[in-house]
Amino acid sequence: MIKITLRQLDILQAVARCGSFSRASKEVHLTQPAVSMQIKQMEGVLGTALFEYDGKKIQLTEAGYETLRSAEAVMRELANLEQSLADLKGLKGGTLTVSAASTASVFAARLMAMFRDLHPDVQLSLNVVNREALLRHLSENTSDLALMGTPPEGLALSARAFMENPLVIVAAPNHPLSQVADIPVARLIKEPLVVREQGSGTRSALENFLIQQRLPFRPAMEMNKNEAIKQAVEAGLGVGLVSLHTVQAELASGLLCVLDVVNFPLKRQWYLVQREGKRLSAAAQAFSELVLEQAERAWLAPLRKANATQPT
Repeated sequence: MIKITLRQLDILQAVARCGSFSRASKEVHLTQPAVSMQIKQMEGVLGTALFEYDGKKIQLTEAGYETLRSAEAVMRELANLEQSLADLKGLKGGTLTVSAASTASVFAARLMAMFRDLHPDVQLSLNVVNREALLRHLSENTSDLALMGTPPEGLALSARAFMENPLVIVAAPNHPLSQVADIPVARLIKEPLVVREQGSGTRSALENFLIQQRLPFRPAMEMNKNEAIKQAVEAGLGVGLVSLHTVQAELASGLLCVLDVVNFPLKRQWYLVQREGKRLSAAAQAFSELVLEQAERAWLAPLRKANATQPT
């Protein structure tokens, strides 16, 4: 029988994922020599090399790929075991890990709060990350569920739309276009445009829209966070494209306004996403049902409360 530890399988996955011993050592919280030693021990037990070296680069051998696939299968089975044991406890324990795109952070937090009120014994974890990291969490099975915009095609993911995600153009309230109705898109793109970084779902939506309109996409500034876009727009550095769900506080306080642009808002959806074929724990299944049934209420309740407190 092959005697390899789970820790060694974890290290193998980290080295394969990172493409270097030094980066993998940081991920698994070991020294680089310790990581190298664990890989050499595995190679000794298996009687074959798992990695080959091309200068400073390393890559898996054919045996390494086979071992990695087995390691991933072992980790999936352990995750299934953990979920099965959690199911035996019902919702009196267990854990729930959710990843959310940064644009979904506000209502994701509200949904987690609603879930905690219903199931206080479940340990919760919410990771707010960019789109690339979110997809990696799903691929590596480190998140039970994800809340995001339109997921990419061609990945082994199961996605269900649960709420509209309108994308709007915002500006400072004293912007020259703030009082203009039916602004043509051709006029809009003459303004300095502040957008998210490449790979962002909101940016891709705008790029595709402008392609359909046969208009150029020339962003003046790129930001990796929605908060940075809002601050840049507030400071008068340009107009910005954001999800309407991310600017409610700024609109209510008068720090930003939504421009009346023809064919806006861009219509998109929020999606609840999981790995295809993943068996959800009792906690994850309950959260999934909560999202699909209560997302609109979680989003609208604070807005209704704010409107009710405004003087008439």
